[in-house]
Amino acid sequence: MEGVIVNFRRAKHRQKKRQMVIRVKSVNTKEEAQKMIGKKVTWKSTTGKEIKGEVTNTHGNKGVLRVQFEKGLPGQSIGGKVSVE
Repeated sequence: MEGVIVNFRRAKHRQKKRQMVIRVKSVNTKEEAQKMIGKKVTWKSTTGKEIKGEVTNTHGNKGVLRVQFEKGLPGQSIGGKVSVE
């Protein structure tokens, strides 16, 4: 499956560097998103670098996923594609 990085997970004054919010096209409800918890996520840069993560929870009521990566992703990754397995 393919997803798109929406943003860093953040609050009013802070952002979590290793956690990203991801939207998957085929997931539209919170119940469908809960079935995705535990799946592996991979982001690939244009230079071939891979950073792996895992879906930890849902984010909101519209089926958006919260993913924790092993390293922080760069800001240029926002709007980029990830693969969800």
